[in-house]
Amino acid sequence: MPETSQNIAPPLTRAFSATSPRTRGEVWRRGRFAIAVGILFSTSLHAADAPPGAASCSGCHPAHKNADTLVPRLIGLPATDIAGAMRAFRAGQRPATIMDRIAKGFTDEEIDAISQFYATQKD
Repeated sequence: MPETSQNIAPPLTRAFSATSPRTRGEVWRRGRFAIAVGILFSTSLHAADAPPGAASCSGCHPAHKNADTLVPRLIGLPATDIAGAMRAFRAGQRPATIMDRIAKGFTDEEIDAISQFYATQKD
């Protein structure tokens, strides 16, 4: 067993060494690239325009119309449909796995603002 760890440890130590500028540079470069890609493609919502709570919807509800998911897309739906569904989830009148718990955290004013925001979003 000690022979194996002696054979494996030196390459791993060299590859992840903080003293190797090339390795550290590659890690930082790849990390910055991954962050930039994530920001660009994460969602079409602009945080400055969105009312409080609206950004949390994009965690499950897709922003892109071609997304293959069972969770409905909110962008472009009528505000009355979104608000009605949220209130039904909050009251326990609509079956849900998690939306009932999420909806309980919003006031009527917040539901109206979020619904209006999503209804006015365009592709």
